[in-house]
Amino acid sequence: MWHPRLITRRRARLGAGRRGRAAPGRADPGRRADHGVRLPGGGELLARPVRPTALVCFNDKTAVGALAAAAERGLRVPDDLSVTGFDDIDLAQATSPALSTVRQPLAEMGRMAVSLLIRLLDGHQVDALHIELATDLIVRGSTGPAREVPG
Repeated sequence: MWHPRLITRRRARLGAGRRGRAAPGRADPGRRADHGVRLPGGGELLARPVRPTALVCFNDKTAVGALAAAAERGLRVPDDLSVTGFDDIDLAQATSPALSTVRQPLAEMGRMAVSLLIRLLDGHQVDALHIELATDLIVRGSTGPAREVPG
């Protein structure tokens, strides 16, 4: 349940954000932030006469923005456009259609980072290293066969 004071605080934060974007040298002040789920440049990309058949986004929040941009243009996901993200955040399962994404081994990445940090703090020499960790492709409803592209 929303309390009126919380709504007022939220409006104040949004207003401050808008004023900050309107400052000289800042990006278009009329553009909404939408908490990071807008697809930058997506409008132009999806408005082209020959549209892509898929968008592979660098994270799930951007992919959610791509889903919104597609819906705004009347495109059906996955029939007209497939969309994938990266990270498998909780929001990926809450979209409609549910977002296909790549899940990273975050717990393992955290353990390795802490282990490396402890070695550094203990004064051990750490050479440059390259570590590959397995990821999982999570196929959900936002991907499907590519449509035919005219000529």
